[in-house]
Amino acid sequence: MTHVETEIASQPDCWHRAAGLAADRQDVLPRAGERVAIIGCGTSLYMGQAYASLRESGGQGVTDAFAASEYPRTRRYDRVIALTRSGTTTEVLELLAALKGTARTLAVTADPNTPVMELADDVVVLDFADEQSVVQTRFATTALTLLRAHLGLHTEAVEEDGRRALTEPLPDGLVDRTQFTFLGRGWTVGLANEAGLKMREAALAWTESYPAMEYRHGPISIAAHTTLTWMFGEAPAGLSQQVAATGAHWVEGRLDPLAELVRVHRLAVAVAAAKGLDPDRPRHLTRSVILADA
Repeated sequence: MTHVETEIASQPDCWHRAAGLAADRQDVLPRAGERVAIIGCGTSLYMGQAYASLRESGGQGVTDAFAASEYPRTRRYDRVIALTRSGTTTEVLELLAALKGTARTLAVTADPNTPVMELADDVVVLDFADEQSVVQTRFATTALTLLRAHLGLHTEAVEEDGRRALTEPLPDGLVDRTQFTFLGRGWTVGLANEAGLKMREAALAWTESYPAMEYRHGPISIAAHTTLTWMFGEAPAGLSQQVAATGAHWVEGRLDPLAELVRVHRLAVAVAAAKGLDPDRPRHLTRSVILADA
């Protein structure tokens, strides 16, 4: 079994621990009404997108998500949350240093022995969700669970769905598809983006992701009998029928959207295995992106 398979299987247990931690660390998590920005790179950015949508749509206050390299320095926020598994990513560390004294910062990380511990004003360490695989799975979903639980949106039913996602067989024929599209609405757009990234990283697959209604405005033109379209959450009325009419395989999200992401994790590993790839060591990638000084 690969590292990533072990880490995928541990996600519901990690979510349970994160939900408990959210209750214990309310002192450092955003208060209702605060203006909040959440930053990250790659997977962490997409988890940030999901959280930002959940928080703002829940009436908790303005919440924006940015790639760490694209944070708008002219804006002012009460709190900036940095999601960083490694705690060493160049763009994240540079931004936290630049924000000193202008906004309260919180780092959510997996490694307590990294520079981010000194640069952030507050830190939540999810060391129990750290990973050996380069490909992120459980740290990302555990960090989102921490933030989701703080909003009162995590329940035991989510963990139960996570366990179902690990045990129920994937639909037949998915591994043989030549193209994969993931769709979301609201907070699940971030999950759809992350699903696409996982398939590209682990399986070198041709993947795309869109807000569900945007898929009909052009991207559906690539749908065919060799493609797959996977919906996170409830689909817009009529969309599944339109996709089915193209001959593409439609997967309706039946579980909690975070658990649906676990199903995609499993699919990514299965596609990688079919191609003879090692999902623990994706091509051209490392655990952390650290840019050398010029």
